[in-house]
Amino acid sequence: MTQDEIIEMARQAGYLDLSLTDRGMELKELEAFAKLVAAKEREACARVCDELSRKHSWEGCYANECAEEIRSR
Repeated sequence: MTQDEIIEMARQAGYLDLSLTDRGMELKELEAFAKLVAAKEREACARVCDELSRKHSWEGCYANECAEEIRSR
């Protein structure tokens, strides 16, 4: 995620016409928060893949590989 993307998402979340420091949040803190949120979402997606891999163990099911790829991001 780029700084521009993070700033745009912050604006969409309500930080519209104010600078980030006016709201008590500096860019580095906002970036750290965005990374934590993204990591949490990746782990949730990987867990769905893990469950599918356990549930459907037929040949050609690549859910476990997908989970590994998601976690490696």
